Amino acid sequence: MAVLLVLLAIWTLIWKGLALWRAAHREEKVWYVILLVLNTAGILEIIYLFFVANKEKAVPPPTSTPNNS
Repeated sequence: MAVLLVLLAIWTLIWKGLALWRAAHREEKVWYVILLVLNTAGILEIIYLFFVANKEKAVPPPTSTPNNS
């Protein structure tokens, strides 16, 4: 049983580290805190990495100023 617990801890640590690193580099503070606080055995981290972080951040369209010349 102890071996299973150690393997689960390593599994979780790897996914949590990857997800926290990605959230920090994408400056997603809310995701960072959620991933840091919740322990879900890597499930939330995997969802974040494969479904949320893979999407490009929305870039607002450039604002145009009227040309009054």
